[in-house]
Amino acid sequence: MTEPLTSSSLALDLTLKDAKLGEALASARDRAVKEAWADRAIGRRDPSVWSNQDIVQRAIATRLGWLEAPFHFADATGELAAFAAGLRSEGFTTVVLGGMGGSSLAPALLTHVFGTAGDGIAVRVLDSTDPAAVAAILDDLDPLTTLFIVSTKSGTTAESLSFQAYQWELTDIALGAAEIGRPAGPGDYMAAITDPDKSLRSIPHHDQLREVFLNPPDVGGRYSALTYVGLVPGALLGVDLDQLLEKARAMVIACGVADPAQNPGLSLGLAMGVFASAGRDKLTFVIDRELAPFGPWVEQLIAESTGKETLASLAARAADPAAAPVCTGVVPIDAEPLAAAAAYGNDRVFVRITIDGSAGPDPSIGTDVDARLAELAAAGHPVIRINVGSRIDLGAEFVRWEVATALAGAVLGIEPFDQPNVEEAKTNTRAVLAAFESGAGDAAGDEPLGVADEKALAGTLRAQLAHLVPAGYASIQAYIAQTPARDKALSDIRTLLRDATKRATTVGYGPRFLHSTGQLHKGGAPIGWFIQLVAEHPEDRGIPGKEYTFGQLIDAQAIGDARTIESHKLPILRLNLGPDADAGLAAFRRALASALKEA
Repeated sequence: MTEPLTSSSLALDLTLKDAKLGEALASARDRAVKEAWADRAIGRRDPSVWSNQDIVQRAIATRLGWLEAPFHFADATGELAAFAAGLRSEGFTTVVLGGMGGSSLAPALLTHVFGTAGDGIAVRVLDSTDPAAVAAILDDLDPLTTLFIVSTKSGTTAESLSFQAYQWELTDIALGAAEIGRPAGPGDYMAAITDPDKSLRSIPHHDQLREVFLNPPDVGGRYSALTYVGLVPGALLGVDLDQLLEKARAMVIACGVADPAQNPGLSLGLAMGVFASAGRDKLTFVIDRELAPFGPWVEQLIAESTGKETLASLAARAADPAAAPVCTGVVPIDAEPLAAAAAYGNDRVFVRITIDGSAGPDPSIGTDVDARLAELAAAGHPVIRINVGSRIDLGAEFVRWEVATALAGAVLGIEPFDQPNVEEAKTNTRAVLAAFESGAGDAAGDEPLGVADEKALAGTLRAQLAHLVPAGYASIQAYIAQTPARDKALSDIRTLLRDATKRATTVGYGPRFLHSTGQLHKGGAPIGWFIQLVAEHPEDRGIPGKEYTFGQLIDAQAIGDARTIESHKLPILRLNLGPDADAGLAAFRRALASALKEA
């Protein structure tokens, strides 16, 4: 018997003062009921909800396995519990999961929310190629009590395989130095989460790993939280996977109900799509601190799913290559400090996510959050409220937002399961790395601007502010290791920019965001101004088997992404923070303050 949901009511808790938006939403609800969206999309897995084109329908039909995941993996929980118990009995104390985007964000969320329960094993997530980040995750660990998990859907993710090569060498060295050895190799300290066949075969040493977890290939990375991607680290942490999946199954069933008023995913998805179509495309999250990493997870889901050219535009350009593309998307805004109504344009929708017993959002988001949201609602901004009853209800929330994002795609007229622009940055990155390997070094013309001359930088920033289009957004892309101090510095910078310009701001750490919001940046509406921050690497790390280092890899990824953004005729400013990234951020902030004051 499926237990009832303990999260917020099935009806969408929405405060909406705008009568025109209300009429548009009511019309979308009527259409969804008339065309049986819930039954067709959720009940029957019918791709015609999104497109009437055969080629698009065939592609979508191979990407709907996430709806089956809560049922498919119900029989895997015992196997996963046994795997975790076996590791504990052998003395493993830590797990490092190396992945990017969909492979890392759900594990990071589960790690933050649940911690290490009972006799669970501590899990760390490595999703940055900055050598300082690699060092921070790995340097204090004993390789012989650590399991490394390489998580990659394709089996070819450059970052994941670089982490694997580094960990493999660390373990091999430790085994060679062990005073009392045993018949073991590095593969006994490594597992993989991937897809079958070619994906598995692409992972080095795949036949030597102690365990391989093969996901159904019809589940995309950003929809994979309830597959082995999230369940393996969840089991290691000691999460009650049976309950997590039970909550997820209950949400799948609720999302199959025809009436939007009783359908959590459909009602949310219709609101997201309708509001974005009407110009309120900046979905701004205000999340309790206990659930803070839910923001990056849902940010990836929404940005990568909705930021792209519409299907109608693709068809028109197929008939007439000279036709201009029409691109759209929902721009998720995570962790932006909350402000009074005067700081915002008319492009916002606010989403308040709470959890029972919470201490509230991070203090940096704002003090009296609910009072401020009431003021924003009174000023005409739609406000959506979702309460998560308990930590285990995350299983339901994964499903709610996956369904909502997919059905928002139907409203927007896009294919929400592909990522057509992600490969562009990877291709450009490979070209830069090839130059490193051949000895050609940095490519000419890609040198970023320094921040030491703050007066000159302020002048540049002043001129660059012209790139902020009406209802646009500023995206700060930080190719540096993440620390609490840098989180605070970047938050201060985005607040300064938002308050002075009334434009939405996003912050992403590279290269993580390339597997997340990167699709939206290149494929969504051309309304972004991009500020790329790079830094020098006083202490670099080599990547075994490669002719380049982690520092060169992250630098190449920054250059590759900048070239891709430029190829889409989008504005980007590259800044080098120097050998001390923290001092560089402070200099950047001072120059920006000066530029905004004089603009």
